[in-house]
Amino acid sequence: MERVEKILSNNIYNQCMACIEKAEENREFCLHDTEHSLAVARIAYIMNLEQNLGFDKECIYAMALLHDIGRCREYEDGIPHHEAGSVLAAEILKACGFSEEEIYDITSAISSHKQLSKDTSRRELKYVLYKADKLSRNCFECKMYDECYWDEEKKNQTITI
Repeated sequence: MERVEKILSNNIYNQCMACIEKAEENREFCLHDTEHSLAVARIAYIMNLEQNLGFDKECIYAMALLHDIGRCREYEDGIPHHEAGSVLAAEILKACGFSEEEIYDITSAISSHKQLSKDTSRRELKYVLYKADKLSRNCFECKMYDECYWDEEKKNQTITI
């Protein structure tokens, strides 16, 4: 996954991840680090395989690695992370050799991963990202479970895909 490796060594990506790490150094709730992003990628790829969705593995991993990149701008400037992330991801993806079509698909998923519209199909990349992002959190073992702002129906009570 050559292009994914390019993302991991991209200056913008690394600056944003360092910014997020610093902003979340005392955070007690779920972190938005590489471990989280890779969990999202793995779950999204499992969904892709199990449901025979046909998405490219490299696009899934790129999308997952970049889906929270906008948190840096959210912490610094108050711009919602899914909006800022879409813009940052487009620049990173272009520099890493993704096609215009891939960039559009990935950034569309990133920009809507916080909340989906009611007409979003379960076979769309944005649905896969949204679902994998939520499933990546092990709420059932979280010490902050009772203080978490997520609605009860959104919290993962069991291990599921």
